[in-house]
Amino acid sequence: MRKGIIFVLLCAFWPTVQASAQKFGYVDTEFVYSKMPEYQKALGEIDKFTDKWAKDIQDKYADIKKMQRAYQAEEILLTDEMKRDRQRLLSEKEREARDYNNKVFGYEGMLYQKKKELMRTPMDMVIRAIEKVSVQKKLDFMFDKASDFVMLYTNPRHDYTEYVMEELGLDVNAKSGKPNTVAGAVTNPAGTSTDNKPTTKQ
Repeated sequence: MRKGIIFVLLCAFWPTVQASAQKFGYVDTEFVYSKMPEYQKALGEIDKFTDKWAKDIQDKYADIKKMQRAYQAEEILLTDEMKRDRQRLLSEKEREARDYNNKVFGYEGMLYQKKKELMRTPMDMVIRAIEKVSVQKKLDFMFDKASDFVMLYTNPRHDYTEYVMEELGLDVNAKSGKPNTVAGAVTNPAGTSTDNKPTTKQ
């Protein structure tokens, strides 16, 4: 669902930048989310809805198979008109199942909308924390390492992930166990591990 949420540009929160060098930093939002109870809870709720809707669709197709078997067993005893009625009913049931599947799992369907609803709270929390840290540290730009914006190299001194985690009340020491993965992956924390908390920011 989420593939690194944002490429955050927060220039609007500071006075006009002078001719001096601009200050910037980056945050690994994917790692931050992986440590948030609110995010994990949202993922659990999404899984529940996904399983429920998937079962509903499976049940619809199971009923269709039963109807097909019954029709095949009785076909020889049916008149042409009765056959046409049964075939029409089967076609309607199959169309209903396909439509429901598209309604749930299709583009911007029920599952997509439910994800947006459930992820809104953790997303807003992270954005507010990023904005606050950016203002406190007087940054002109804050990048999202987990976004589609490719960062070919990142200097740990510009990593503000732990500051954002502190702002959210998360365990900053957990960052030392961060695995190396491809940036932008959905299911795992992204980016290169940075064990040392940044000191001074230029």
